[in-house]
Amino acid sequence: MRSDNVKKGIPTAPNRSLFYALGYTKEELERPLIGVVCSYNEIVPGHMNLDKIAEAVKAGIRAAGGTPIEFPAIAVCDGIAMGHVGMKYSLVTRDLIADSTEAMAMAHQFDGLVMIPNCDKNVPGLLMAAARVNVPTIFVSGGPMLAGHLNDGRRTCLSHMFEAVGSYYAGKLDEAGVEEYENNACPTCGSCSGMYTANSMNCLTEAIGMGLRGNGTIPAVWSARIRLAKHAGMQIMDLVAKDIKPRDIMTEAAFKNAETVDMALGCSTNTMLHLPAIAHECGIALDLDASNDISSNTPNLCHLAPAGNTYMEDLEQAGGVYAVMNELTKKGLLDTSVMTCTGKTLAENLKGVENRNPEIIRPIDNPYSHDGGIAVLKGNLAPEGCVVKRSAVAPEMMKHSGPARVFDSEEEAIAAIYDGKIVAGDVVVIRYEGPKGGPGMREMLNPTSAIAGMGLDKDVALITDGRFSGATRGASIGHVCPEAAQGGTIAFVEEGDTINIDITSCSITLDVDEKTLSERKAKWVCPEPKVKTGYLARYAKLVTSAARGAVLE
Repeated sequence: MRSDNVKKGIPTAPNRSLFYALGYTKEELERPLIGVVCSYNEIVPGHMNLDKIAEAVKAGIRAAGGTPIEFPAIAVCDGIAMGHVGMKYSLVTRDLIADSTEAMAMAHQFDGLVMIPNCDKNVPGLLMAAARVNVPTIFVSGGPMLAGHLNDGRRTCLSHMFEAVGSYYAGKLDEAGVEEYENNACPTCGSCSGMYTANSMNCLTEAIGMGLRGNGTIPAVWSARIRLAKHAGMQIMDLVAKDIKPRDIMTEAAFKNAETVDMALGCSTNTMLHLPAIAHECGIALDLDASNDISSNTPNLCHLAPAGNTYMEDLEQAGGVYAVMNELTKKGLLDTSVMTCTGKTLAENLKGVENRNPEIIRPIDNPYSHDGGIAVLKGNLAPEGCVVKRSAVAPEMMKHSGPARVFDSEEEAIAAIYDGKIVAGDVVVIRYEGPKGGPGMREMLNPTSAIAGMGLDKDVALITDGRFSGATRGASIGHVCPEAAQGGTIAFVEEGDTINIDITSCSITLDVDEKTLSERKAKWVCPEPKVKTGYLARYAKLVTSAARGAVLE
């Protein structure tokens, strides 16, 4: 066993003495040592139940003959961090999580790992760590939140909550109306109830083969989630016995499967950052252009919030991610020969799977659209690409031309939106919010929700070198590369310039001739860094383009 390095023979007697100091017995040390990486805390609603998940995992490990040893991982609540300096610290935690988990797993020589994440950066951060450490690993997440209900019975969620603020500033909702959303949008623990980033990534743990069936969709408050955690604890022992490692599962074919499922589900645009970063740790390069190729061949089968009015609990009851994958296999869109954490191939896992609700999961021959939920746009404004959640864009905004309204920070843009200075037809440009320029590539849920809440989501586009929450809807185009801080074209956009967006043709252009752009570039001076000390300053120096997943080098 790998753990023999810290527990076997006379040379490791000092090591064993420290295990005895922890209360472990000789009998426990003779079993495989399984690290249980739990990101429980008391500040993230999606993580407040993870102590219960960890206890269930440990019960499963013991039942199958292993010794569980728990250690923590950090987590940020993107909703609480939204709209202020805290959001600069969201994406950057992905690498802190990966680095710290790698350090703990390598320092203590575990034979296997069970990862217990839930929210936005924990899932990709722990997948990155799993790829680096490459010992048998399985994921079991905390599960999604149930949808809320307003007083009149309508279902609601966090994206409606953010949009309610925009409605208030537009005079469409009073303070009591905002309070009603506030008290009902998030009724339980769990990752927020739509197909936002956390749920997108948890669903993709199934698609890529690292999580058991239901990991992305079984609600946090259902007892089935506890049973799933026990089964994950049992299953890690089988993976250890068979020596099935993350890189045996997360192959190039598995990443293609994950991207295909991503397009079918209509996942968050943040997956276009996280999948390349995870693949990078596996020694695999994911190209944004390839994403468009996959999207063009993958029908969009689900319209969960914010794209529609269905929620994660509905997807679970319809058959979950496995039912979506089963639909995709009917057109040969997945490689079902890949190995998974069940110890079986995807083909074996999908036997007997049914789509129990064709209204929630559209059959492959009756999709919402014949192309996928995410599109990568390119043009002179984004030579390296930018991304949009196509499935959440109104038909009226699939093509749009309008004057640029330029802001050098999120704060400037949100003030203008709340003051009623943005009108129908405008293209809001928010720059210097990229991985380097932010630093940290903040999500722009506040401005996009304000636009939607004011009823302008079918008339106004928003473009940024920052990111969007998975809760964002409308013609919200993020990850513009190169970013402004690196001298990308977005840095040279001026107030009133015409921007042409054609999501159907995957193009985005600034209607300014090359000579004028060259003159503007010659005069451009990169602003002083917004943060000059601490972790963010170090991150800004090391981070790469969003087109490469914003990995560190």
